[in-house]
Amino acid sequence: MVDYEKITGFGLNGSFNPEIILETENDLTCPFCHKSIEMQPLSYVNFGKYNNQILLKCKSCKNAFIGYTTRNNNTGHFIIIKLSKGTHKTSEFSKEIIDLSSTFVKIYGEAEFAEQENLMEICGVGYRKALEFLIKDYLVSIKPDEEENIKKKFLGQCIKEDIGNTNIKQIAEKATWLGNDETHYIKKWEDKDLGDLKKLINITVHYILMELQTKTYLSDMEDNKKK
Repeated sequence: MVDYEKITGFGLNGSFNPEIILETENDLTCPFCHKSIEMQPLSYVNFGKYNNQILLKCKSCKNAFIGYTTRNNNTGHFIIIKLSKGTHKTSEFSKEIIDLSSTFVKIYGEAEFAEQENLMEICGVGYRKALEFLIKDYLVSIKPDEEENIKKKFLGQCIKEDIGNTNIKQIAEKATWLGNDETHYIKKWEDKDLGDLKKLINITVHYILMELQTKTYLSDMEDNKKK
């Protein structure tokens, strides 16, 4: 749903400018609380033609930030095309995954930080590195006697030779293919992007978590049955 707000503003020299009509959408996401909520436009400064910077306030967390506009050629009104930076949002992982590979969680969060800073040429490399730590820490947890060997192997070799769970093996393999694309000069998977890589990593996390939780419940319930 699109709402319309009339707001007054100023020119660069401090003079009052006429009211403009701003189209505001309810699905704008606050850069601080990261909730999809309605923004409250307060005022604007005109930097020339359709380039307005609008002071906005989140009605949920009350933080203020800037919205950058352009003109909607169909209506003549102004629309927000991007927001100023707030706080970075990182994914939350279950305790089981954090206990399994805290380094994976740390690197994944740093890759998200890079992505949100629009460092698109390096964030994919970070996601690929995070995946390697996740897989190798997972394998070390189930094959502790082979820890040193697992650490030295290429990731693809680890997936092919050491993972028994078919779901984890297949998805981790595909995630590795896309992750490797982020490190190479020429991309092989032109029809896939960073979003696909993140989805495959998250599916890998999901299958590993399912395996960990399954083992925990089966072990606990078998132990209680023997009592």
